[in-house]
Amino acid sequence: MLAGSALGLPVAVPSTALFTDRYELTMLQAALRSGAARRHSVFEVFTRRLPEGRRYGVVAGTGRVLDAVENFRFDADVLSFLAREKVVDRATLDWLADFRFTGDIHGYPEGEVYFPGSPILRVEGTFGEAILLETLVLSILNHDSAVAAAASRMAVAAGSRPLIEMGARRTHELAAVAAARAAYVGGFATTSDLATGFRYNIPTVGTSAHAFTLLHDTERDAFTAQVDALGAETTLLVDTYDLTEAVRTAVEVAGPELGAVRIDSGDLLLHAHRVRQQLDSLGAKNTKIVVTSDLDEYAIASLAAAPVDAYGVGTSLVTGSGHPTCSMVYKLVARARHDADAPDSPLVPVAKKSLGGKASTGGRKWAARRLDADGVAEAEVVGTGPVPPELADRQLLAPLVLRGEVVAREPLDAARTRHIQARAGLPLSATQLSRGEPVLPTEFV
Repeated sequence: MLAGSALGLPVAVPSTALFTDRYELTMLQAALRSGAARRHSVFEVFTRRLPEGRRYGVVAGTGRVLDAVENFRFDADVLSFLAREKVVDRATLDWLADFRFTGDIHGYPEGEVYFPGSPILRVEGTFGEAILLETLVLSILNHDSAVAAAASRMAVAAGSRPLIEMGARRTHELAAVAAARAAYVGGFATTSDLATGFRYNIPTVGTSAHAFTLLHDTERDAFTAQVDALGAETTLLVDTYDLTEAVRTAVEVAGPELGAVRIDSGDLLLHAHRVRQQLDSLGAKNTKIVVTSDLDEYAIASLAAAPVDAYGVGTSLVTGSGHPTCSMVYKLVARARHDADAPDSPLVPVAKKSLGGKASTGGRKWAARRLDADGVAEAEVVGTGPVPPELADRQLLAPLVLRGEVVAREPLDAARTRHIQARAGLPLSATQLSRGEPVLPTEFV
């Protein structure tokens, strides 16, 4: 199967059908045998709580979910594997051979913020269709939303200074692409990962590592080689040996038109001030300073008063800055009264009633964000009945897939812009990095 890349080039896309747990298929087999697989069902994705201390969440990965659902097919190789491993019986294999998701998906648009109980995604169709998507949907949304939330906090800390995503070497190669995409939604400007640039048309950056300096007999030789190859606007890494000497050599080699220097170790606050003074004294007043070295939102915030022009972030970003998942769940909230697959079949609200804080609320839900008199968000309102007239134009769920067809593809920049706007609409306390409760209460009506 082929899909278009961001550049319009054909890219082979394998089936996503096996990105799932075995019990999704064994539930399907049992439901097919009982006849319940035909029942119209409504599933919702939500989280019961935000990661400890976080004030808002960020929806990310929606575009990837749409791609994954579109490519959820059981081809001959997949069916052969399921048969060989005796995962399901022949009748179930025959059903899977013709599988296409033909239901509806509504959700918060990518880049939107969310809170505990927000129905981030609603999947409707037969039980057989909808249950198969559970693991795939959760794996994408939990990972990407965690990275985007960390990226958003880092973007707040950085202010107007650009952020560079540099986490590819700190995670799985496929997760690196997803993380860089999510970071872009959350506010990062560029990535070092070429696969992400190719697939999603995100700007890529990068020049050299310490190995390049160590390869040459002298630091001057390394800088000369880089400037000769990449031009004076390149970024030179200046902390391999002596920082002061390296900055002096960098300006001598590249001239005052040197694009930037990068500092990757030590006391970044102190070094940034000293390097800025030195660059200015050497006439390189327009040369920028980029800092890296295990940064997170708190380290970035601590450098707010430093003469830093850009930040490169890796490990903390791709691991969600201590929260690598959002604890989202995918729960059945309503089903048809009888064995029927018609969307207009009467629905019965269903909910998990259990100990340990894992109860859920039944019924197909809508969500809206209520604003105060100044136009600032004051509550996330979630309900199952009629939408109050005053909230009718503030509803958050939008159609993503209708009758199996994707209807909400959009450029990644649209999600990035949406997040900036959504975050700006929250109370100012949302941008505090200190630990706190969700900035909006969730009201169930």
